[in-house]
Amino acid sequence: MNTKSCAAPQQDEAASFGILLRQVRDLSRTALEAELAAAGHDLSFSQYITLKKVAMGCVSPGELARAAELNPGAMTRVLDQLEAKGLLRRTADPDDRRALRIELDASGEALIPTIRSCGARVLARAQQGMSPAEQAEFQRMLELIRDNLLDARQG
Repeated sequence: MNTKSCAAPQQDEAASFGILLRQVRDLSRTALEAELAAAGHDLSFSQYITLKKVAMGCVSPGELARAAELNPGAMTRVLDQLEAKGLLRRTADPDDRRALRIELDASGEALIPTIRSCGARVLARAQQGMSPAEQAEFQRMLELIRDNLLDARQG
């Protein structure tokens, strides 16, 4: 009979690394949504990412879906929700009549600085107790891990 607990610290290192990354990701999303709600913004994490990406110049639904890690159908629903809130609009792409371009409305433009502030507060909370050098090193290491895994997937 196996009497080991699922929470036992003898977990496989790769699995615990993956679980830890997932926990941080999930807690970050939850914290951001709570911060947005506290600031009076009724936005989901996917809506937040979509608005930020549109503000950065990402204008095609496909690019937005990839950035928000959503399938095209889910991105269409997010765009519908944001359009209904008067934060963005879909227009025909002047270079390709079959394609759409996503643009922020005036209300969406005005919202960007405040939602970025929400994101900055969550990041500051997440990095509490880390020196600026540790923050930079942590960012560098995460980028290295991402790039290593991208290289392995592409190679």
